[in-house]
Order: sequence, then C-alpha cells, then structure tokens
Amino acid sequence: MNMKKMLILIAGLSIIVGCIPSLHPLYTDKDLVFDKALIGTWQDEGGESIWKFTQSGDKEYKLVYTEDGKTGEFIIHLLKLKDKMFIDFYPVEQEDINGFYSAHLVPAHSFMLVKQIEPTLQMACLNPNKLKEIIQKDPKAVKHEKLGKDDDRDLFTAPTDELQAFIIKNLDTPDFFADPSSLKKVKDDAAKKDVEKKDKEPK
Repeated sequence: MNMKKMLILIAGLSIIVGCIPSLHPLYTDKDLVFDKALIGTWQDEGGESIWKFTQSGDKEYKLVYTEDGKTGEFIIHLLKLKDKMFIDFYPVEQEDINGFYSAHLVPAHSFMLVKQIEPTLQMACLNPNKLKEIIQKDPKAVKHEKLGKDDDRDLFTAPTDELQAFIIKNLDTPDFFADPSSLKKVKDDAAKKDVEKKDKEPK
C-alpha cells in the first residue's frame, strides 16, 4: 500500500489525537455490546469540548463532538475483547466536501480501552511509544504502515481478526495503554455555557 498517495481521514477528537488509526474496525458483530450509561452529554476536564452520545441502532451510538465551535459526527460502537471493553470511533462522511476531493479521503477507525463509564468516562489509547517498541522487536507483530514519508505515525492495516489477536495478546503488557483521559457527564446547557466561556477567554 502506497500511503503517500492516500489522505487518511482520521477522527479529529483532541482526546484521541495520540491514538493509532486503523483501516479496519476493532469489532465484529459478535463482539458488540450496548451500555445505556454512555448515552448523554459529556465534557472533558478542561471544559473545552462536548461529547454527546445518542443511540442510533441496536448496538450503535452516534457521537456529536464539539470543540472550538466546530462539530464533527462519529459512528460509535462498544465492544468486548476478553473481559475488556473498547470503544471504536468512525467519522461520518461530510456532505459539504467536494466530490473529487472526498474520493481521495479514506476514513479510518480509531479505538480506545474503556476503563469505566461511570461515574466518569475513562478511556485510554494504545501507547504509541510502546507500540513502536513492540514493532521494532517484531515488525510482523501486526500489519501496519507509516502514514507518509514525512509522517512517523503508524496506521494499522491488519484485518479485524488479526488486530484483535494483537490487542488480546498484549492486554497485560506493561504500559501497552497510555494514561486514561476522563470525561464527566453534564447537562446540555451547562456544557454549552462552559465551552462558550472557554471560547471567549484570551488564547
């Protein structure tokens, strides 16, 4: 795969900027779970972003993410691997993008370990430094590519079954996951006011 000829559309949530994108989902239908506790409006500790989860299917959520006055929509799935819960993010196709331009964008999944949903939503990406260490020792540990010649970030290209096997194998590997980020559940009006206040503060 020639990644230099491809633009990867990666979920732009600040909390998952450090996560490793994947061409394939982490889940199959049999892995999916649903927890109504996720539904609602959440806010990061700094009050800079709003995460609004709603149910959009039997075991599917829709996420509307707002930061700096900009909004993005994502398809969300919760899944279980062994006894661990994960969340899979996938960006909804934007309708206002030029057709020719959008033809050169390849949407990518990203995922995080869900440590808990209540009382705070705590999620952790894979530790990119640990991943590089694992890959350096065994380049065939999981199929991957570099995003580009001048971009040192990795992109998982492994199919779902191989990606799951890699994650399961390393669930107990020290430092395999980064420190978790936390979100608190809030009322819609309170979240909106906090973000508006942040936007008015001097940068």
